[in-house]
Amino acid sequence: MGRKGKTSHEIPLTPVKRILHQEGGYRVSEDAVIRLHEIIENFAREVARTSVEMCKHAGRRTIKAEDIDVALKVAFNRWLASLTTQGKV
Repeated sequence: MGRKGKTSHEIPLTPVKRILHQEGGYRVSEDAVIRLHEIIENFAREVARTSVEMCKHAGRRTIKAEDIDVALKVAFNRWLASLTTQGKV
């Protein structure tokens, strides 16, 4: 699975493909790997951004596990709302 262009990813594509195989995907298209990868990376960035906001709001510079927990709920609700408005749910 070669990278097209000079797109930089923090999360490699290979583990995403491996997860799809481990969950029962006998054959997995490159498009499927790329789509799941985009979802994972974008969601992780949204959780990270929101956890930084939580940390700053609390007057701290250290992100704690509870910031991630709250950010996960907020990010998931935002993500679900965006899917709903796009008619994908």
